Amino acid sequence: MSKPKINTEMIGALDYLEKEKGIKKEIVIEALEQALESAYKQNYGDKNVEVEFNSLTGNIKVYAVKTITDDEEAVEADSNEFMSLADARKLPHGQGYDIGDEIREEVTPRDFGRIAAQTAKQVVMQRLREEERKIIYDKYKTYENEIITGEVSREDKRFTYVDLGDGVEGAMGFRDKMPNEHYHVHDRIQVYVTKVNDDRRGPQIFVSRTAPELLKRLFEREVPEIKDGTVLIENIAREAGDRAKVAVYSNDPNVDPVGTCVGPRGSRVQAIVNELDGENMDIVEYVKDPAKFIANALNPAEVLDVIFNEDKPASETEESEETTEGQTERSCTVVVPDNQLSLAIGKRGQNARLAARLTKYKIDIKSESEMAENDQESEEVADSEENIDNNEE
Repeated sequence: MSKPKINTEMIGALDYLEKEKGIKKEIVIEALEQALESAYKQNYGDKNVEVEFNSLTGNIKVYAVKTITDDEEAVEADSNEFMSLADARKLPHGQGYDIGDEIREEVTPRDFGRIAAQTAKQVVMQRLREEERKIIYDKYKTYENEIITGEVSREDKRFTYVDLGDGVEGAMGFRDKMPNEHYHVHDRIQVYVTKVNDDRRGPQIFVSRTAPELLKRLFEREVPEIKDGTVLIENIAREAGDRAKVAVYSNDPNVDPVGTCVGPRGSRVQAIVNELDGENMDIVEYVKDPAKFIANALNPAEVLDVIFNEDKPASETEESEETTEGQTERSCTVVVPDNQLSLAIGKRGQNARLAARLTKYKIDIKSESEMAENDQESEEVADSEENIDNNEE
């Protein structure tokens, strides 16, 4: 039988994959041999075959693999899988065979070179695609949870696509788009990489403009003291495109965390506001005393008192965003001056809502006069109950 060759382009392709892409030649050859076995079975029908590919000469050989048996019925039923002991011992150097041994007999077809060349090309191209996909995945996996700059490329009903370079697009879903922004093709925007998936069709990269982590990364970039760990971000509550509250504290008593983040004449925080298309920023100081922290979180409103309610289990119907089943709901009542009530609550309740998310307390805000009325009513009820008890006695 002939010994067909794969053309020299194939040998060159193997060398290229190894030198330029870092794919070991042995790995490609193993995949190639498996593909050639499948191609042989599809074209010639034999089930038990092995293919050997010589990476130096380009020669390929196909071997039929048979098990030696003394069961004549098995040989008659499937001569592709079994060979009788008598026939095996008729082969050159066959005297050493015994029952149960495997024998390899070359069955390379005359025209197998053409099939082999086509199969080899497909295998090499597949390996190239897989390696390119792996390189892209590995690269962008390192960008996960980081900011990257891209260019808006297109949009459909589900996603806005951002060109991140290397022919790779990040997908930005509806919830990840800023409600106050309208994107146009070729707009350059900064996005936060939320997830990188390794899909068989290629890496899937998801990006966001609304994630609180985007805001954190922007502060790390603009404020060196956050980057070096002098100032730390405790928590972020954000309604993207409208307003955000950022709680910060300092590891150095000589460094003002709020002033550091605001920057000279507000330059640092303004750079972030501009990047987020005018999103308002409240930077508040985090303190371990929850009453003081809650008061800070309700900035710019003045707080007169914070009254903590006794912890109670969170019911399924009253469960807050920060509470999960089985945990207790931390709550408090905040007292503010009468003329500060609207400011403390904020437009459509936003200030109170963000403060609750920031502090992880359910906050009930009451005016000073309302609290006084409640106290008076409580006293009257208590007096009434006392009088009833006295009369009964």
